[in-house]
Amino acid sequence: MAVDDPAERRDEVQVAMENGNGVPRPQPSRPASRPAAATAPYADRRLRLNPNAEHKPQDYSDVRGEYAPAVYSALERHLPPSLLDADRDVKLRFMRDILARYWPQGERNKVQRHKEYRQRILHLYKPLHEELYNMHPSAFFLPTFLEAVRNNTEESFRSIMTEPVPGVYSFAMLQPPFCEMLLEEVENFEKWVHAMKFKIMRPNTMNKYGAVLDDFGLEAMLNQFMEHFIAPISKVFYPEVGGGTLDSHHAFVVEYGKDRDVELGFHVDDSEVTLNVCLGKQFSGGELYFRGIRCENHVNSDTQHEEMYDYTHIPGRAVLHHGRHRHGARATSSGLRINLLLWCRSSVFREMKKYQKDFPSWCSECQRENMEKQSQCVKATKMAFLRGAGGATI
Repeated sequence: MAVDDPAERRDEVQVAMENGNGVPRPQPSRPASRPAAATAPYADRRLRLNPNAEHKPQDYSDVRGEYAPAVYSALERHLPPSLLDADRDVKLRFMRDILARYWPQGERNKVQRHKEYRQRILHLYKPLHEELYNMHPSAFFLPTFLEAVRNNTEESFRSIMTEPVPGVYSFAMLQPPFCEMLLEEVENFEKWVHAMKFKIMRPNTMNKYGAVLDDFGLEAMLNQFMEHFIAPISKVFYPEVGGGTLDSHHAFVVEYGKDRDVELGFHVDDSEVTLNVCLGKQFSGGELYFRGIRCENHVNSDTQHEEMYDYTHIPGRAVLHHGRHRHGARATSSGLRINLLLWCRSSVFREMKKYQKDFPSWCSECQRENMEKQSQCVKATKMAFLRGAGGATI
């Protein structure tokens, strides 16, 4: 488990459909105080914005606690130079302090309660398709997708993809039998929950139907799904938002149609990278509409015409996009549509983001503001030059 427990930090930022207005998710509050011994004499040190690629992190595989060893290994490359050669225990205390500020005690308690809930399910629930719970690439993914991942180049990825608008990639991904098995497993779990009179945790605050896949045993398989098949793509196409340091996920299915959710309001995801794959079944409507990538400061800004795009779901076909890409789902007018969602997260990126004021590398509005500032500077320089030239003539 990494900074964000896969089942916890799942809320989305909901934005009003009419004008794109909404309230960004509040940042976790930092504790009023922290143990003085935790970081001294490094308490005033800040993480590096860019990782030290030449530094070899120490081994944290023996460390037990709330975070996966991979989190510490990834975060170590961002430590200030004065800390890189320190003892492992010193670095570990420093990184734990950083992470503790990111994940407050109240939220940890919530996570613990959810762990207990999940453990009860895992103890009692009997899977319908055991083969789903271990990764079988050739049975899960289409050959074209596997070949692109094996080659692991931008060229190989683009050979199977379309990019209708910048940052949104669509490609055929899942084998039909895998989609069928996953649909049957979810249906089996929901029937079991109903029969046991067990409370089911819904995917997020916006969806009233669907299930969290990690809750009934699929977490390990989906970790491999992210690490081996999504992270390589994200590293190429989303490096600016931690695409190369994805270390946790939140996986779930959503259900739209009669007696289910009908549509989904305009929002952004609690993820760095989102994978959305239609599993089936027969349906009409339900298009996914995109309206531009925004940081928290600009989530309510107007949509530019070139940012508007509607995506039509096809069973087995995936759409991959930036988590901060504003989007929503139109009404499913008939039938039943079920989608697999994998929210992929980077604890390193989330920590580094705290030290930045704007995000021109990925926020379209930050880019526009920077270009406007540059344009004004050029105009001001020209005006000053012309005034100076005029004075010289006189």
